[in-house]
Amino acid sequence: MTNDDQLDTAVRKLVGQVSHWTPPRWAASSPSGSGLSGPSRADLMHDLVQWMADRCAEAEGRPPLPVPRLDNDLALPDQLQVVAADLRRFAPLSVRQDAAARIAAVRGAFA
Repeated sequence: MTNDDQLDTAVRKLVGQVSHWTPPRWAASSPSGSGLSGPSRADLMHDLVQWMADRCAEAEGRPPLPVPRLDNDLALPDQLQVVAADLRRFAPLSVRQDAAARIAAVRGAFA
């Protein structure tokens, strides 16, 4: 499996895991929506998308910009896919590998 395949697979698995979630499920705290105090699942996903967007900005030689936090958390999987496509296009291999690992870690936190 190539490194881009690893990134694509990680994105596809995470999107498949969360794309059907409802707003209450996004609002639940991690891990596994246990109700423990901590960031919500939506916060974790947005943080991941922001990290990826920041790595894209670095690779493109431009200043990082905040990823909008939309009113509807149901858009988070779409934001992930868009930023992952940019990362695949612009980021070096080491960053794409790190992104695949981070995506897998977030997916594990949601399990």
